[in-house]
Amino acid sequence: MKKYPLLDMSHPTVQQASDFIFKNARLLDRLRFAHLSGQGSPEAVLQALAAYQNKDGGFGHALEPDIRSPYSQPQGAEFALHLMDEVGIYPESIMTGLGQFLERQSNPVTGGWPYSFRSVNEHPHAPWWTTESDDTASINPSGSIVALLLKSRNWHPFLKEKWLNRAIQYVWDTVESADLTGFHNRIQAVHFLEQQTDEPRATVVKARVDQYLSKPGVIELDPKAEGYVHKVLDWAPDSTSYAVQFVPEHIISLHLDHLISEQKDDGGWPISWEPLSSAAENEWRGHLTIQRLKTLSSYGRI
Repeated sequence: MKKYPLLDMSHPTVQQASDFIFKNARLLDRLRFAHLSGQGSPEAVLQALAAYQNKDGGFGHALEPDIRSPYSQPQGAEFALHLMDEVGIYPESIMTGLGQFLERQSNPVTGGWPYSFRSVNEHPHAPWWTTESDDTASINPSGSIVALLLKSRNWHPFLKEKWLNRAIQYVWDTVESADLTGFHNRIQAVHFLEQQTDEPRATVVKARVDQYLSKPGVIELDPKAEGYVHKVLDWAPDSTSYAVQFVPEHIISLHLDHLISEQKDDGGWPISWEPLSSAAENEWRGHLTIQRLKTLSSYGRI
């Protein structure tokens, strides 16, 4: 778990963000903010998270705000694992069901999980989630799901399960042999490799990833670049991120300055894509506002 300093409620940036969050964000994110500012408990966050879990053990109900479906999706599992990682607790009441869901939905041949299930098409969703086939595993979100399960290995017995070992092998096969394209696939590989500090086979893959991240334009260095681009703080959202080593300190500082300047008059941070709905936009902005505060806290700016 990444240890974040408690957010300083006397800091103007945090005060403005607090107003936005309590006016606009969903309960889950209000409780996350309370926890991160020392005013609430991790148990309250987990109680709110559990409301998004279905009987099949997976997560739906717009936990990922651009997927409005009540049905469980692989992206919901990844989202839930990230939130449990944030509070540093993986309760058995949640993890048992989640493990059963991941086992049932794992590709029986290759391991891993698809990008999304076709059930996503039955309810409003952002266009990039539309799925015609869900019988093929995808590095997104399999890479991060596996990485988070490995990171939380002391909290659950899943490492003994064949489905997780197949998923690990699938991610290895993908990062070793596939020509991964795009931020969302590459960052999944990075998350996985971050958990492979003692694995000799990671050396070759990391060298290839390092070469890619060093190429001009892969990490957008212009803090004012517009559109759906992926800048320094997308690749390195905290000071211990893998990609930090590829960006000079003064460039990181410029991006932190710009991040602070992007805070809107209402106290929240904007999203950089077309919102599905006003509800989805507010939910994403609440989530991202907390992510921005965590970034600024990690780099010592607040």
